[in-house]
Amino acid sequence: MTKPHELLRLQKFLAQAGLASRRGAEDLIRQGRVKVNDQVVTQMGVKVDPVKDKISVDEAVINLPKRPHIYIMLNKPRFVLSSTRDDKGRRKTVLDLVKSNARLFPVGRLDYESEGLILLTTDGDLTQKLTHPSYRHEREYHVLVKGDPAAQTLRRWRAGGFVVDGKPVGPMQVERLTNAGPGWLRIVLREGRKRQIRAVAEALGHPVVNLIRVRFGPLKLGKLKPGAWRHLTPREVDMLRRSIGGKKPPKPVRSLRSQRHPPHSKKARG
Repeated sequence: MTKPHELLRLQKFLAQAGLASRRGAEDLIRQGRVKVNDQVVTQMGVKVDPVKDKISVDEAVINLPKRPHIYIMLNKPRFVLSSTRDDKGRRKTVLDLVKSNARLFPVGRLDYESEGLILLTTDGDLTQKLTHPSYRHEREYHVLVKGDPAAQTLRRWRAGGFVVDGKPVGPMQVERLTNAGPGWLRIVLREGRKRQIRAVAEALGHPVVNLIRVRFGPLKLGKLKPGAWRHLTPREVDMLRRSIGGKKPPKPVRSLRSQRHPPHSKKARG
């Protein structure tokens, strides 16, 4: 993190404080909502001392967090819980796979039988925004189902309307997965209803054999192997912040806390 008395550009300071992405911070400055030592700043390039200077947004004083937030991407294997603990005390959780003493929050949970991309972070504000239904972040899955669904079945699947968890689900993107074997589908959702894909597949007579999440919002699983994890790059963190910025008009700041085989494989094990 930043060393004491190291000068930072104002927009970088605001981004490191977790207030917004760099671009979002620049918008706040242009809107005249940022003050340095009680003086409004609207020009880019102003440098501040995080220790000596008083920086505020909408009259709320902003400070850098004492420790930088942690952002980790994990390829969750099957039969591992996405939660931080098992009430029964016998099953492995995602925290058993990641070496960290920090208090990590799972983002975008996957059911016990599913695998793929899951985000773990200490950033509670980001967690809340990434999982809030109003932001409608895309979730992309590569799914192997039993049998080979007909074109008419896929059209019915795309239309939505199936009742899951007591409510009808909306339309979704469903298509055959290019260069994969029979039964492999690419499914993109904008809602995270519990076991939604499995419930709809079952209703259509094609139960799920294997389900892998390969993308959450702007984050892509890539070649990360099941059980492996890595820290997000600064660019990926910035993309995440941008994905939750600009969705709604800015509000005044009142308080601030300073498979298992590649899906393209023609042979699936599951």
